[in-house]
Amino acid sequence: MSQSDLPSPEQHKQNLRRDWTEGARAWRKWHPQLTVQGRAATEAIVQAAGARPGMRTLDLASGTGEPALTLASAVAPGGHVTATDLVPDMLAIAEDNAREQSLANISFQQADPEALPFPDQSFDVVTSRFGVMFFPDIVQALREVRRVLKPGGRAAFVAWGPLEKNPFFGSTLGVFLKYVQLPPPPPGAPQPFRFAQAGSLSGSLRQAGFQQVDEEYRTIPWVWPGSVEQLWEAARELAAPAFRHVTEALPPERRQEVEREVLEAISRHADGPQVKFSALIVLASAVR
Repeated sequence: MSQSDLPSPEQHKQNLRRDWTEGARAWRKWHPQLTVQGRAATEAIVQAAGARPGMRTLDLASGTGEPALTLASAVAPGGHVTATDLVPDMLAIAEDNAREQSLANISFQQADPEALPFPDQSFDVVTSRFGVMFFPDIVQALREVRRVLKPGGRAAFVAWGPLEKNPFFGSTLGVFLKYVQLPPPPPGAPQPFRFAQAGSLSGSLRQAGFQQVDEEYRTIPWVWPGSVEQLWEAARELAAPAFRHVTEALPPERRQEVEREVLEAISRHADGPQVKFSALIVLASAVR
């Protein structure tokens, strides 16, 4: 696929809205398990952001709520979190989850990261956990982040490291990719591993005008609190829009064989009532 074959930024956003709206029911269903699985990533971004009581915090691409829900506890008392997402259906789930936790210092607003609906210098902290990879115009989005940060405010992001360094993806998507040949995405195209190459996210932060930019690979636990079969069920449902073109490239009878191979690969990481992977993430932070 060439750069000219890419959808326009607006088309990409429309595709995101469609795909994540379609998948919202699954994300609601699996939110408790996903919160446990992603806990170390949440803790890493909260620490990198330097969140503390009294801070005004903006979270982008909040999905079903994390890290915004954890941030709301971190900035209490006196602080406030604004959770945002491009997809209203995902934000509705996050709001329900906040209500279940009786969090009173968090609000929810649909927002496009490339045109944030907030005044200049509104926030002490801006975060995004596994969302920054999907912003079509990354430098424009980061310039918006910088605009809404107060002087000296901090931005923190978590993205995926290389696919081959993440055994969860290797055991699921990676198995299918052994049998389905897909062209590599063009450089800079929005996709989960967009910032897997060291220095790529920090380079975008510097281009957007940030200072004191820091980026590191970090290995974290990525533990699913359930069975092998449940994990594969969740993975299929959660990744349905993005994964469908891979699975449907195989005939149904071949697909069943490959799924058995996926279950075998996942089972190598089973440990009693849970499935224990490690994950390699990119953790980046910067100052306005």
